[in-house]
Amino acid sequence: MERMPQGILHRRAAESRFTVGRLRPDPSLREHVEYYWVVRWDLHGRPPHEQRVLPNLATHAVFGTGSTGVWGPSRSVFTQVLRDRGLALGVRVAPGCCRAVLGVPVTDLRAGPISLPQALGAAGQATDDAVRRASGDAELATVVDRLLTDRVRPLTGSERLARTAVSLLATDPAITRVDHLAGRTGMTVRALQRLFTGHIGTGPKWAIRVYRLNDAAARLASDSPPTQAALAAELGYSDQAHFVRDFTSLVGTPPGAYERQQKVTK
Repeated sequence: MERMPQGILHRRAAESRFTVGRLRPDPSLREHVEYYWVVRWDLHGRPPHEQRVLPNLATHAVFGTGSTGVWGPSRSVFTQVLRDRGLALGVRVAPGCCRAVLGVPVTDLRAGPISLPQALGAAGQATDDAVRRASGDAELATVVDRLLTDRVRPLTGSERLARTAVSLLATDPAITRVDHLAGRTGMTVRALQRLFTGHIGTGPKWAIRVYRLNDAAARLASDSPPTQAALAAELGYSDQAHFVRDFTSLVGTPPGAYERQQKVTK
């Protein structure tokens, strides 16, 4: 089964502030786009809500209310403050497919997001306007399908190889080192690093870490979380201390404290 990092931290608390749905893209986009996500919130008369999200390897083109633009893979937790009422629609572009879908090399996003007009021209702004006017999910999907089906192109050989490498990582939690992934792809470590840097936007070591820590956060928030020692072993860490440091450095909270916080909001 392919893992797909979602990364919503403190999900149970978030459920009372906003809803998250998924829409299917047009069949012609399925190889390139994982799904469309739709976030809706109504906090009118309530305090703003700060939501934190763990990194993933996808590129996101975001339309609607809030942080619109094209966002590449991040190396830190993403924070969004939701206020009043709003709707955001995101295109979750599969790792390795950024340029084939949006016409933008993922390397152009290393310094931060770029605006919709900068990435997609006038069509990007027109689509954003149409998303804000849309009356329901079917219309939202149609609006974005129309934009992307006119732009998408077939993957190159190297883009497809990058996509395949991430799929291997997503389906096999036993891949916990870069040399493991290099061996599975038949590449040298150096060639794999170049492939990831050019087409995924991160190195393979960071990509492995993204999956491990998304898995860790999900397991700690589950109804039956494992002990930290068991979770460290399950995720392939050399010892519990290494896992605790890794989790804390990204999430900002030690795993034990994070687990306790989930119980408070259940």
